[in-house]
Amino acid sequence: MTADPRDPGAGQGPALSIVVVSHKRPSELALCLLSLEQQTHPRFEVILVADGGSIDIRPDLPLKRIRFDTPNISLARNAGIAAAAGPVVAFIDDDATAEPGWAEALAASFADDRVIAATGRTRGPDGLRWQVTAERVTPSGTTYPITVKGPALLGVEGGCPVGTVGTNCAFRRSALTEIGGFDPAFTYFLDESDVNMRLARRFPTGLTAIVPKAQVVHGVAAAAVRLRGGVPLDLTTIGRSAAIFAARHGGHLDDLRRYQKLRVMRQMVAGRIDPSQIAPILRTLEQGIASVRTPNPPPSGWSEPPPPEFLPMPARPRKPELHLAGWHWHAATLRRQAAQAVTEGQVARILLLTPSFLPHRRALTPQGWWEQHGGLWGASQPGDSALMMMPRGQRIRREMGIYAEINASDGPFDARPNENPSG
Repeated sequence: MTADPRDPGAGQGPALSIVVVSHKRPSELALCLLSLEQQTHPRFEVILVADGGSIDIRPDLPLKRIRFDTPNISLARNAGIAAAAGPVVAFIDDDATAEPGWAEALAASFADDRVIAATGRTRGPDGLRWQVTAERVTPSGTTYPITVKGPALLGVEGGCPVGTVGTNCAFRRSALTEIGGFDPAFTYFLDESDVNMRLARRFPTGLTAIVPKAQVVHGVAAAAVRLRGGVPLDLTTIGRSAAIFAARHGGHLDDLRRYQKLRVMRQMVAGRIDPSQIAPILRTLEQGIASVRTPNPPPSGWSEPPPPEFLPMPARPRKPELHLAGWHWHAATLRRQAAQAVTEGQVARILLLTPSFLPHRRALTPQGWWEQHGGLWGASQPGDSALMMMPRGQRIRREMGIYAEINASDGPFDARPNENPSG
């Protein structure tokens, strides 16, 4: 008898179908899948939508595999939704890694029937500093950060829904199919923001959960239109997507132009692009905007057949995490301990310190443990000064507190949170 994916266990929310779209990033994809192996949620499936060179990666994992060679994130996500048998569909990018409690934290928010979408917090490529915590999306496609104290359920405010970051989000499958899924007109930019706006219009009383414990590390890998680290090469698609979005949702493009110019200038100041490249890159933005000459109506419905049977990932035993710390010259010993813990199904984290002022970085290693390294006196968290003077024992306790925070319960959701614009 097949178990019902709607009932994975009391208090842990519904089952999840996790969709990973990948296009020619096999090494990043391997790490992403490794992080999904470590998820604590008792019932979830993984749907891999990938190009021919990556679709057969990790043959030992029971994945629903969909070969997809077209570089269109919306079409690929729709293929994933069509194969999703869970009542909730989550999305993570192939260049991101999820903390072990990510899936469980997202799923828990859908125990409230009013919730149609959820999003967590996303750390940047260094694995520690925040890339996005909570934000709203405007009719122009720009976003602004909001400050929310703890987990919260938010509705639309002033025509601006909560923005669900594409690499860290989940939706009720029935809500996605009712609006026709993602719009293929958005090949990769503003695709999830358009979904946020259309969901808000279709479900005006629906709520979006902001789930602080649902955390991912986003690597910002290289792509056809950018270098590693987000250095832009061509803004044509961004301009086209922004023009479609603004026309559809009643926005304007001035903010987009200012933001993209500032983005390119910052890359120049950082020495990543030459000053002579600025004007040509910005011209591609205008070319993309000018290419939109006729209205682009949103998807009108969902006509896909029912999905195939739910294909659960193997359940992991619940064990306490192993936290290890020492000087960098202790790395070999600590890594052997971490490797042994990983083989026994345990999550392991290592902190390696050097007697220096080097800033910290943290990442999931290909061997399966999380590793943080940096100077004893180096910065590691948002707001840190470049010089952090404290003894070794105190520094270890401070950094281990990050792991405790990640694993701590979010507590009850606040349906009327103290929300304020920030920054």
